[in-house]
Amino acid sequence: MGRAGRRLPAVAAVLYGALAALVLLGVRDVLFVYEENRCSMTYMYEYPEYLKIKLPKKTARRYPAYELYLYGEGNYAEENKNLILTGIPILFLPGNAGSYKQVRSLGSIALRKAEDLDFKYHFNFFSVNFNEELVALYGGTLQRQTKFVHECLKVILKLYKGQEFAPTSVAIVGHSMGGLVARALLTLKNFKPELINLLITQATPHVAPVMPLDRYLTDFYTAVNNHWTLKAQDLRNLTTLSVAGGFRDYQSSAVPRAWASTDHLSIVWCKELILATIRAFFDLIDENTRQITEDPKKRMSVLNHHFVRHPGKIFEENPEAFTELTGTFMWIEVKTSKWTYSAYNDSDGKYFSFPLASHRESYSHVYCENTMLDTSSWIYGCMNSNSSVCLEAADLSWRAELLPTVKVAILKLQDYPSLSHIVILVPPSAGNKFTLDCEFFKEDSRTIQLPVTNLFSFGLSSSKILLNSTGLFYNIQLQHFNQVYQAFKIHVESHCQPLIERKPSVYRLHIPWSHEDSITVVNIPSFVEISAKLHMAQPENESRVPVLSIYSSSDCQYEVILKTSFLQILGQIIRFHAGALPVYVVSNILLTYGGQLSTLMSTGQCSEFSLELVRAAKPYKVEPIISIVVFLQGFNWFREIWDSLLLPEVDAAVLSSQDAWFPLVSLILFLFGTGIAYWSAVFFSTFLRIFSSLWLTLTRPTVLSKAKLITPRRLCMVGSLALVSWTTCGAFALFIIYLQYLFKVIKLSVNVRAEQNMLNRELEHSKETSQNSIRCTVKKQDLPDSTSEATQSLSSSTTAEAANSLKIHVTVFNLFTWIVLLNLPSLVYWLKNLRYNVRLDPDPCRATAIVLICILEILMNSSASEVKSSKLLKIVAKVPLLLSVAVLAFGRMHLYKVPHFVTFSLLLHVLCCVV
Repeated sequence: MGRAGRRLPAVAAVLYGALAALVLLGVRDVLFVYEENRCSMTYMYEYPEYLKIKLPKKTARRYPAYELYLYGEGNYAEENKNLILTGIPILFLPGNAGSYKQVRSLGSIALRKAEDLDFKYHFNFFSVNFNEELVALYGGTLQRQTKFVHECLKVILKLYKGQEFAPTSVAIVGHSMGGLVARALLTLKNFKPELINLLITQATPHVAPVMPLDRYLTDFYTAVNNHWTLKAQDLRNLTTLSVAGGFRDYQSSAVPRAWASTDHLSIVWCKELILATIRAFFDLIDENTRQITEDPKKRMSVLNHHFVRHPGKIFEENPEAFTELTGTFMWIEVKTSKWTYSAYNDSDGKYFSFPLASHRESYSHVYCENTMLDTSSWIYGCMNSNSSVCLEAADLSWRAELLPTVKVAILKLQDYPSLSHIVILVPPSAGNKFTLDCEFFKEDSRTIQLPVTNLFSFGLSSSKILLNSTGLFYNIQLQHFNQVYQAFKIHVESHCQPLIERKPSVYRLHIPWSHEDSITVVNIPSFVEISAKLHMAQPENESRVPVLSIYSSSDCQYEVILKTSFLQILGQIIRFHAGALPVYVVSNILLTYGGQLSTLMSTGQCSEFSLELVRAAKPYKVEPIISIVVFLQGFNWFREIWDSLLLPEVDAAVLSSQDAWFPLVSLILFLFGTGIAYWSAVFFSTFLRIFSSLWLTLTRPTVLSKAKLITPRRLCMVGSLALVSWTTCGAFALFIIYLQYLFKVIKLSVNVRAEQNMLNRELEHSKETSQNSIRCTVKKQDLPDSTSEATQSLSSSTTAEAANSLKIHVTVFNLFTWIVLLNLPSLVYWLKNLRYNVRLDPDPCRATAIVLICILEILMNSSASEVKSSKLLKIVAKVPLLLSVAVLAFGRMHLYKVPHFVTFSLLLHVLCCVV
């Protein structure tokens, strides 16, 4: 190997090391770089008990692994043991690997709330035990879970039969995949939609599975989402609320009075969020039926109050349009455009009246804030045109919004043409200290446009504004921030006069097309960093832009600096597309595999995996083809031809239509896949060398010999493993043959290493012999030992063929490793449920496993010489390139298709060994 050849592996190692490092940085951003968990843990006041509900024999026999429980504590649990229930039924559905015991946070807090009301109303919390099944990775039981929940609903409602206020429907809280199962109830043929009227989902992946590892999972999602889209009219009586976990959820900081981002698991016990949920449940009760209201408008109003915009008041279904301003409070007229009042131990209440006539021409809005966070009304609108005192006014407190440290109201004067005054109520403040502020302003003066930095600036450039604050409120519009691949760091630094005591500032990043608000509370002066990234791209019909709202202190200076965050962009790529990385790794290995076959055909020698990966795995071989197909699918004539061939839609086109795809992402993922494939091969080669050395020190290797491809013993092995696959689990059979193949590769590596060591010793011995013969002074020349040279040449040829075979087997083994990894979840599911059923049904990989067993039993005993002499090699060497393109075209949203393409390539390999 020349100097350039020696330099190539070193350069490749550095390049692919950098790519692997970028992947790790993206994973780190997803898993570890987020705001701290500010949720409080919920605790039980009494020991939690779970009463198992007896199911009908037919149901119990059909679903032996599933159970239904009723939650209780202390005396409440004792009273419910006879199952004479009088409350309001709520059913909790756990998610992927979730426990039925996760209902305890909801149940315990609801019980405490009922005790405060002397059990005027109370809830009965039921929970389903799904045996902690891994339904996010194996979709074979999702339909079974859905049907069991249907049976549970009927059982629950029967428990209330004969009661005075018997319910006719059940509210459902579904965590993770439990929320999807709840939605799937509507797809059942015999399901009556009136059985549920309220559905709350927590951290549920509604759009698509996190890892589409089997067709049962993707088909289930398609059926549910299509039904909810096409049969939307049938769902008008069902109210649905979806609460996500924010960026801490790898799979809710916008909820009022919660203001905390949760991860995927803590969302079920986050006290702040649970409190908001329970308050909503109690406000949903109809006093006449003592059940959750059947009025969809009221349900929506309650959920909006508690989860979207909280005015800082206790919910009222129909608040009074006008309120009497009673009391012997002092009336004070304020004519200035800016006003501040601090109350401390005031014994008398006051009304501050702001006449609007003098402000309407100069200002467009009025902003008021109140640091007293009680639930009483505080801001009103009067229609007395001639007097600064009014006895009846409109309660504008319902227009306010609750933030962590203040209640704020922003009123557009144009929307209230009949109002003559704004009135602020300052109640007597015995021992309380609070501040009220009001100001009139023009919207243009408080709205600043800040263009975001370019994606490729990598944080080297920045956008910057300086606010010399004279007001209390500013909106900074983030222009051109509309895609999920964008990510920024926003630094906000505040400087104020240190002698004046000031309230904390509140920064809110608001995404108008989805409730992704993030709220930050800081003391002044301060320096804070805010991460700005999206869960969902801006819809086409949406013209509004993201806004950073600063609820500021007057006479302070705020410096806002925005920079592109390269690490968070990597995190966004991993967050949205990590599930597709196995596809890109397999695509790279297929290109390498095809390159090795081509090299074997042209030179008679097979190259190392890592060297061939550097040479053959190029994105320009696959990416342009997919891009051209996606482009052509925009034309009707091409789509008609495509559909006539019964070809599925290219995944990239589907992702683009969902705004989940963006420029260069496929190229980036391909390079990431190259890095992963390279270093996984390096680690495996290192493992082989170390293990081979240990093996050689402990045992004596066998002599290399050519094995027969098909023997009675192998046929028996094929039949046995096929029987295992058919009667138990396909992934289990695959894992067995995977271990067998690993043993074969290790054994071949040991033999090749031993033969190479022997050849090296023979070469050294030959050199010594030739040197000794030169020194000999005998006149008669010795005849050359032709037999020895022939033997050495034959041994060298055999070793070279074995080395070529080893290189091919290492590549095939890498491909097979990814097949096993993609089918591993079904194996884990089968092992977990083995006590209920020996046979996995349905099995997503049973047929594929049987085919692979037949292929690999032949292939693992094949040699490179058989492939090299095949008549089919010229054709077979070109197929992996086509399969690499097909894997990327159809496997990104359907990972379960990847083993099919790999199996086809291995089948052709076997044909090469035979023909």
